[in-house]
Amino acid sequence: MDNRKTVAILCSGGPAPGINTVISSITKSFLKDGYRVVGFNHGIKTLFKDNPEIVEFDFDFADRIFDRGGSVLVMSRYKPKDSEFNTKFFVENNVKLLVTIGGDDTASTANRITKYLKSQNINISNIHVPKTIDNDLPLPDRLPTFGYQTAKNEGARIAQTVYEDSKTSGNWFVVSTMGREAGHLAFGIGTACHYPLVIIPEMFGDKEITFDKIIKMMVSSILKRKIFNLNYGAIIISEGIFHFMTDNEIKSSGINFTFDEHGHPELGNVSKAHIFNVLLQKKLKEIGVVLKSRPVEIGYEVRCCPPIAFDMKYCTMLGMGVKKLFDDGHTGCIVIVKTNGETKPLYFKDISDPITGKIKVRLVDVDAADYKLAFSNMHYIKVDDYEKVREFIPNPEDYDLEKILEMD
Repeated sequence: MDNRKTVAILCSGGPAPGINTVISSITKSFLKDGYRVVGFNHGIKTLFKDNPEIVEFDFDFADRIFDRGGSVLVMSRYKPKDSEFNTKFFVENNVKLLVTIGGDDTASTANRITKYLKSQNINISNIHVPKTIDNDLPLPDRLPTFGYQTAKNEGARIAQTVYEDSKTSGNWFVVSTMGREAGHLAFGIGTACHYPLVIIPEMFGDKEITFDKIIKMMVSSILKRKIFNLNYGAIIISEGIFHFMTDNEIKSSGINFTFDEHGHPELGNVSKAHIFNVLLQKKLKEIGVVLKSRPVEIGYEVRCCPPIAFDMKYCTMLGMGVKKLFDDGHTGCIVIVKTNGETKPLYFKDISDPITGKIKVRLVDVDAADYKLAFSNMHYIKVDDYEKVREFIPNPEDYDLEKILEMD
């Protein structure tokens, strides 16, 4: 029996570049002080089982993985019920710290675990490392979640190649990105690549989001460029759009979906870019505008790529920061590294709903100066364009993007 104090690490949710860098940095920081460091395969799904699948970390293993993409710990999106919680593993392995690596769901579950352990008078700390390519955890000062910058970088590489193809072939491309309900990734990639139009759910405010509005916005960008004799382009759309649509709206698209046991469309089984491209082509044929468009999905390609230098340094500091917060006696918190390099705790209780424990998702701030500047430079029909656009369609006012966004 190994009686050393143990640090237990688990990863949940989807992969993000930098996970292994965090694990490596945590491991090295604790090993030097005599701790044992272990990780769980399948995340929270096995944490409370009788025989969890454990990975033991030593310095050599940690040193070899620090710059690798993916995760050496098999991940899971499993969400345990409170009735599954127990103290068995923590007591038998002399666990002093549970480190969770994940997004808002993982952070919320970590919050629940923290409360449970406290209720059992078990002296175990819990520190969460904010991971998600969606960049949607409410960190202060617009600090990114780790993995976002690398995913954005890889997504921009793909998106820029697609845009170059549009210039070369004279086509349009409809690009969709991951993002759940937030548009950070689409906005970051689209702005970096000078895409004519970026569509994210936040731009609709509290207005209803429909396929009709989105397709008309896309046509608006296409026609705007036509009056400048630009017959190519690319539009990027966040999959978060679907989060704010009703099931009936999604079903009315005419796309053949499979459905889950609750009757909801299984969006993960179909390309979002394909959906928008099919609907765009239908609209273009309806209004008599001839052009080719092709769908491109940017998704799983950006989740497990090796981290760029930004995320390697950031994840190193986050991993080391876990050790610092632990040594300083912090628990029930997220580790953050401020822009001045200072490591600080962000407590779950300060950012979570007091009843549900859920952490509020950080959306793109459409009132921020950078968003307003980027939006003002996108290509779409305005009032001054109406006369020129009538060369292609009789009703340009129906495709005025700013009016579309004001529609309820």
